[in-house]
Amino acid sequence: MKLIDSSSWIHALRIDGDPAIRERVHQLLVKDEAAWCDIVRVELWRGVSKRREISFLKELERNIRLLPITTEVWNLACELAQKCRVKGTPIPTTDIAIGACARVHKVELEHVDKHFDVIRKL
Repeated sequence: MKLIDSSSWIHALRIDGDPAIRERVHQLLVKDEAAWCDIVRVELWRGVSKRREISFLKELERNIRLLPITTEVWNLACELAQKCRVKGTPIPTTDIAIGACARVHKVELEHVDKHFDVIRKL
């Protein structure tokens, strides 16, 4: 299973999205290995406007695994945020929480966002 970040979902949602990323997301969906968390869900709803995209998200909400953002996730996110601060590496709070969610649930993260490469090394 993989937690799919907004950076990859965006390619899956757009007709002109990167074909390789679209295919990775498609394969995760077909194999029932796709997951998201509420932060990713909100990020996607904030960005959709076309009827096709809205329909796609509604379908996802019915069928995709939701990885909960628990107290353990928030505690790890705080720890990671502090490590980023000490390193002088600014990472958006949402990315820190998504990265923490993937770690706590012991799943890989499908993304095309270099912030997650930094988080992975912490």
